Amino acid sequence: MDNLAIRVEDVCKVYKLYDKPSDRLKDALGLVRKNRFKEHHALNHVSFEVKKGETIGIIGTNGSGKSTILKIITGVLSPTSGEVEIDGRISALLELGAGFNMEYTGIENVYLNGMMMGFSREEMDARLDDILKFADIGDFVHQPCKTYSSGMFVRLAFAVAINIDPEILIVDEALSVGDVFFQAKCYKKFEDFKAQGKTILFVSHDISSVAKYCDRVILLNKGDKLAEGNAKDMINLYKKVLLKNSDKITGGKILENDASDGKKLWKSNYQLNPDVNEYGTGEAEIIDFALIDEYGNYTNCIQKGTSFTIKSKVKFLSDIQDPIFTYTFKTVQGTAVTGTNTMFEKVGIGMAKTGDTYVATFRQNMDMQGGEYLLSISCTGYVGGEFRAYHRLYDVVGVTVVSDKNTVGFYDMNSEVTIEKCDE
Repeated sequence: MDNLAIRVEDVCKVYKLYDKPSDRLKDALGLVRKNRFKEHHALNHVSFEVKKGETIGIIGTNGSGKSTILKIITGVLSPTSGEVEIDGRISALLELGAGFNMEYTGIENVYLNGMMMGFSREEMDARLDDILKFADIGDFVHQPCKTYSSGMFVRLAFAVAINIDPEILIVDEALSVGDVFFQAKCYKKFEDFKAQGKTILFVSHDISSVAKYCDRVILLNKGDKLAEGNAKDMINLYKKVLLKNSDKITGGKILENDASDGKKLWKSNYQLNPDVNEYGTGEAEIIDFALIDEYGNYTNCIQKGTSFTIKSKVKFLSDIQDPIFTYTFKTVQGTAVTGTNTMFEKVGIGMAKTGDTYVATFRQNMDMQGGEYLLSISCTGYVGGEFRAYHRLYDVVGVTVVSDKNTVGFYDMNSEVTIEKCDE
């Protein structure tokens, strides 16, 4: 352990799932011979090491075991089997506010949590100003926590957890608390920890942050350690897991998904929005669509700066003159960021006859900032100078843009920057 901060060796975590509470009681009392439970393997023989000073990311779909392994490392849970060794003081940002007494004031909870972490009152006195400055909730620190808004509560909980000068920082989706300004402060503190050579174990669904900060990434899937390596390779593998191709895993690899495969609908590769806003005149129908990355894989996770393709397949149920194929990207708040259509691009098909099917293919580079977006597609046109929507699918699928370099606003200008020293 000389150069290791964390060593996880062959860790398993198995939960017993009972159909009825009475079955749990009978099993605990040894009153039944036959097992009345099912075993759920949250972790299956997971092993990895974290060197001192490394920033390691853990990614995976919901239910893959990410939070479970962090709780075992921090001692919140005990493994069913296997060993965990820690060398260094840990601060864990898992369930913010756990251990807070809602009847106590903010100040009282600061000291209470400090004692739970093993600090004396004098040590907490020395840290109090930094904690209160970071939380920035004003005189509310002297009020009972039950009077706090949810935003104030998580700000104080985060401030306590992150200002105790740990040697190992463990973060589980906790950097997205509060408003945008507080989030910026959290990420600045995170970067300060990294610059100081602290050991960081980082779990997040924000793939852009994983790509930006992590030296190595561990990919979990359904309790198994699927792979471990650099951020780019693991994110590419994760993209395929997101597309529910985990049944194609063989020997730690996921087989390529050829976007030219016409045996099933393209859209079956995506988790579609169950509340999609769909409408139109019914004269045309969008029967399929796809997003395809630079490698030819169906995916809704695109690396910023790479080329990608959007396909829209439309079947015409009436004769339509000069139909227009469109797509638009919006933020999750509903702001249209960018998009185009075949009219803008000066690409037309003339008359589409009843029964005809056309595929519109849009190829471009992804220059939007890293983040979460919603894709809308449609087939529209003009009849007698009046606009007509034949079929629209608003917010049909979510799209994640992965980036390790974001600029201001929604779009990257892709500036080429030089700095030269000159004489006055």
